[in-house]
Amino acid sequence: MFMIKRRHGKRLGIYVHVPFCASKCSYCDFYSYVPKSTRIYSAYVDALARHMASYKAACADYSPDTVYIGGGTPTVLPPEDFLRLIKAIKHNFRLQKDPEFTVEANPGTVDVATLSRYRRAGVNRLSMGLQSANKAELEALGRKHTPADFEKSFRAAREAKITNINIDLLYGIPYQTYRTFMNSLHFALRLKPEHISIYGLKIEEGTPLAASVASGAYPMPSDEMQFAMYRDAIDILAKNGYVQYEISNFARPGFECYHNIKYWRCDEYLGFGPGAHSYFNGYRFSFKRSISSYMRGVNYVSNEEMTDENEVIPLRERVGEYIMLRMRMTSGIDSREFFRLFGKDFTRTYGKKLERFVPGGYVKVNGGVYSFTPAGMFVSNYILSEVLSFNTDGTFMLD
Repeated sequence: MFMIKRRHGKRLGIYVHVPFCASKCSYCDFYSYVPKSTRIYSAYVDALARHMASYKAACADYSPDTVYIGGGTPTVLPPEDFLRLIKAIKHNFRLQKDPEFTVEANPGTVDVATLSRYRRAGVNRLSMGLQSANKAELEALGRKHTPADFEKSFRAAREAKITNINIDLLYGIPYQTYRTFMNSLHFALRLKPEHISIYGLKIEEGTPLAASVASGAYPMPSDEMQFAMYRDAIDILAKNGYVQYEISNFARPGFECYHNIKYWRCDEYLGFGPGAHSYFNGYRFSFKRSISSYMRGVNYVSNEEMTDENEVIPLRERVGEYIMLRMRMTSGIDSREFFRLFGKDFTRTYGKKLERFVPGGYVKVNGGVYSFTPAGMFVSNYILSEVLSFNTDGTFMLD
């Protein structure tokens, strides 16, 4: 695949993708599927373990400080297979003491006894998908749980002594109104999680939801209503002690998701599983969204069958990705740090373009630091498309 050089004293994020689901949500575009047989679970964990082992020597001097097991629904794995997965991670990587160790979970796939075992094995953070507390909205999304199911699973996590829990919410859902969104937000707040993520629903082409929306089967909230939901959620969360640190993420102080921060800060991370992405040792690479290709390919680490993308990231791409990702964070971009990293004057190039959005209240500039306002965050994709230049193949151009 490529040569990996050993490096010393570096922090690293580990992401493991578990693509299995009990059922497929109508809006989901992540690589996930419902297996025909549960026998694949054990074989898949074996494949992940083999793949991780192939990186053990290269990562011997790294100290991963975050682990994130996502999906899919990782908690559909039988407990013994899930614990084997955790063991494989610990065996192949020299983890920091008490790393942030996140697992995604759906309601109904966890209980106190199982979560207690995972907690003793090192899991200390749970990310749970509520999405909505409204029955019609959940049905439109293809979600199988009820609000009561969610609360039961949340309380099971608390009883298992998991003291860092994230709740995912969506706005822009079919049938959703301002009132139902606020009801969902207050439902989440009542549970007192340490972290809340609020995402705008993206209608992905090719999903069942996209077909239903295109046919006019579902009433959708207007853009103006969605902005009101997002804007007012920021205020309500702040009043309840949640600090916004990224476009969609809010946390009580000290409970930010440090694994995701690695992505936004362009730090190094390794991903395992079909569809997983990595940024490691100057390379960006990913694996095909095919479990069969992945499970065959892990037996031959140099086998291109499993690789979807593999490249040394050129300067123009590093600059473009840095701007796109750092502007997602409320801390924004410090022009001095930008110069230190890339040797380029941010203020005279990209900063000048961002300043066009200051009078409209979308961007703020303070002491050479550029960041979005809440209004700017809501339309950040548009603003960044105006700020960054692209080649015809979609790659970034340097200004």
